[in-house]
Amino acid sequence: MTELTLMAVHAHPDDEASSTGGVLAKYADEGIRTIVVTCTNGEFGDGPGGVKPGHDGHDTTDVAQTRLAELREACKHLGVSELELLGYHDSGMPDWEYRHRPEAFCNVPLAAVAGRIGELLGRYQPQVVVTYDPDGAYQHPDHVHASRAAIEAVTRTGIPAKLYLTAMRRSSWRQVFEALREQGENLPDWEITEEEERVMRESEERITTTVDITSFLDRKRAALLAHASQISETSWFTKIPPEVAQAAFGVEMFIRAQDRTGAPLPEADLFAGLR
Repeated sequence: MTELTLMAVHAHPDDEASSTGGVLAKYADEGIRTIVVTCTNGEFGDGPGGVKPGHDGHDTTDVAQTRLAELREACKHLGVSELELLGYHDSGMPDWEYRHRPEAFCNVPLAAVAGRIGELLGRYQPQVVVTYDPDGAYQHPDHVHASRAAIEAVTRTGIPAKLYLTAMRRSSWRQVFEALREQGENLPDWEITEEEERVMRESEERITTTVDITSFLDRKRAALLAHASQISETSWFTKIPPEVAQAAFGVEMFIRAQDRTGAPLPEADLFAGLR
């Protein structure tokens, strides 16, 4: 019998924990092989002391080495079977000039990236692949490129039986931010445009699959905190009340984008129809 395998395709070190940490830990505990593919080295993450790219003290090579070490540690917390690093250069945020450089991941031809992911699909033969929603509200250029490449690879090879896109309910984030403000936390001033609100609402309406990860929240948190260069001990994230974190993040949600199993919707298991 073919070994059950889950492959998660991500853009940067720490994305594996934030959006799929729960399912990676859950399925690893169930004896399912878990593969994490990380497309970039995260060069444009924060440097020592939170220094930003382009400022004194930010060295992209050092940042990449730090972030990849953190990624390996996070994968240990999640029980990841194999970590595959594609080694592309972080593109930076959508409004940063770095994204226009030819070496930036978002400028690497889609066919080339999809080809490399396709080779990994051929090697590991995953029944389930998870990546981002390329049409979701978070339009980081590396997330969009990673997801489009993963979708292209899945479509081109036809190997996986199921393809999922990560999703999140707006109400869950509202619950978290309201609880933190009640505690007097000084949160970043995020402004959501009407267009982003529309996209978030439509994405939420497309959710097909909700996986209970309550039992794995501690391991997901540990994996996130392993990325210490990006999440400080004083970050608002560390101050979310436990009961609020469980209510908001005790499930991970997905949009089933491709399926050959015929498993009925809605689902509570990424491997529904496969076991």
